[in-house]
Amino acid sequence: MRALVCKAWGSTDDLVLEDYDDPVAGPGQVVVDVHAAGINFPDLLVVAGKYQDKIPPPFIPGNEAAGIVSAVGEGVDRFKPGDSVIALPRGGAFAEQVVVDQSLLAPLPPNLGFAEGAGFGVIYGTSYHALKQGANLQSGETVLVLGAAGGVGIAAVQLAKAMGAEVIAAASTVEKLDYARAAGADQVIDYTSMPLKETVREMTDGAGVDVVFDPVGGDQAQAALRALGWHGRHLVIGFAAGDIPAFPANIALLKEASIVGVWWGTWVARHGAEHLDNMRELADWLADGTLVPRVSETFAIDDYREAFRRISERRALGKVVLTLR
Repeated sequence: MRALVCKAWGSTDDLVLEDYDDPVAGPGQVVVDVHAAGINFPDLLVVAGKYQDKIPPPFIPGNEAAGIVSAVGEGVDRFKPGDSVIALPRGGAFAEQVVVDQSLLAPLPPNLGFAEGAGFGVIYGTSYHALKQGANLQSGETVLVLGAAGGVGIAAVQLAKAMGAEVIAAASTVEKLDYARAAGADQVIDYTSMPLKETVREMTDGAGVDVVFDPVGGDQAQAALRALGWHGRHLVIGFAAGDIPAFPANIALLKEASIVGVWWGTWVARHGAEHLDNMRELADWLADGTLVPRVSETFAIDDYREAFRRISERRALGKVVLTLR
């Protein structure tokens, strides 16, 4: 099979597309012929050796895919060859085949293509866990989404609306804000030209927001924390801006606010039953059209460098997906 291989930590430009040994299913495992694989910002950190979990090279990155089951190992009872599935492997998705524990597979909903399936699991799983378990979001509350046109951002916009919240989307260009509004955002803020805290205060009649969904970090995280209302919750999803913010503890004290870290992969490993409940609820919303995965661009695996640049240069709208077949 062909695979994208990280030979040494560094840039995604340095990944190598080469022939690799086909995987073999062990007990409880399934081999999936990958048709599409989703790219996420943490993939860049994994390749750079800067993610929380450091994987020693050589390895095949990638943590979500969609495709068709080609083989099953001993003890597999939920899937069979020919099944169309969404896979959430712990690495290995950027290849023509990937081996996955059957517990990390879900049937591909009939209304999704492979590209949409590959762009669904991580961003919607992360965003729903953040809003549901992390923030305990309630209907009628207000959510400020930073980086609202990116993968997890656009998922958070849709999910917050599905959960009955008012959504303020913040992004850096008019194009990105239009994209977020089309996904359901009620109000938008261009934080390159509008002061975030003051604009949020004006939009909420001085009350501030109940929840900040923050995959960006950097300077905007500080302003967003100050835009929280009483008992607000600031969800730390990631640091796409590159800088990890040092939050002023006095702001949290004055608002009795919470700063909540969100690390979905580790939570899934610790709370498998709750994760399955989340995925079933997401599948229901997919089936009835409440959620529509927004895959904006697909790239053939040979064009992987440009695909990753869409993410690293923060030019992506919604989800970027690699196609392998």
